[in-house]
Amino acid sequence: MNSLLKIKGVIVEDELAAREALRNYLFKYCPQIDVVGEALNCREAIPLLHELKPQLVFLDVEMPFGNAFDVLEGCKDLYFETIFVTAFSEYSLRALNQSAAYYLLKPISIEELIIAVHKVQQHILKQEVFDRNKILIENFRESKPEKQQVILPTLEGFEVVKMEEIIRLQGNGNFTDIYLRNKSRKMVCRFLKHFHEILPYPFIRVHKSHIVNFNYVKSYFKNSGGYVVLEDNTEIEVSPTYKEEVIHFFKG
Repeated sequence: MNSLLKIKGVIVEDELAAREALRNYLFKYCPQIDVVGEALNCREAIPLLHELKPQLVFLDVEMPFGNAFDVLEGCKDLYFETIFVTAFSEYSLRALNQSAAYYLLKPISIEELIIAVHKVQQHILKQEVFDRNKILIENFRESKPEKQQVILPTLEGFEVVKMEEIIRLQGNGNFTDIYLRNKSRKMVCRFLKHFHEILPYPFIRVHKSHIVNFNYVKSYFKNSGGYVVLEDNTEIEVSPTYKEEVIHFFKG
């Protein structure tokens, strides 16, 4: 496989203007993508993807007759890279970020499009098989947040862990150290702020450098400025900024 080889792509987007804009952007700025088909909604997309078997799908998150997750569910026997296209939605962005998915916000930025396509292209060229779509489907089916999975980009590649396995997270410069229930530690290539935005309750921020899984907090002490004690007896300082929120969770 060489970098000049075309990548078969399909666009799934219900809005005509958005579909035409994306097609034109790809033609002009991402010539390595060969758009071989288009679908307007979930009903059209599933049989089309089975017919064309593309390497890359540009997938609108919200569409008539179902959403992006319904398309993935209907195509779970296929393997393709996905770049999601979405209007801002806290719910959908959290789900996509938890799965380390590639996505573009509407209206699409040409610069962001080029970056996303390049990342997918490298993934395809290296023949790396890592099915983010599978994780998205499983998380969408699972109603309990703690049972959902999060993909951790590490220096070696990617690791998938259930949220309930995470005890705490600690900022470490450009990285985040994640401490797991099995007493292992993962160094992840993301700022702590990233996890503050994507991890749901029971994860709470107690300090600018610390997020804890509240299910592993056994006590809170107000003295010395305040700190929480976890089940493994680790003591984490609670900063004044987050003190009120921590007290609220204990009262709740």
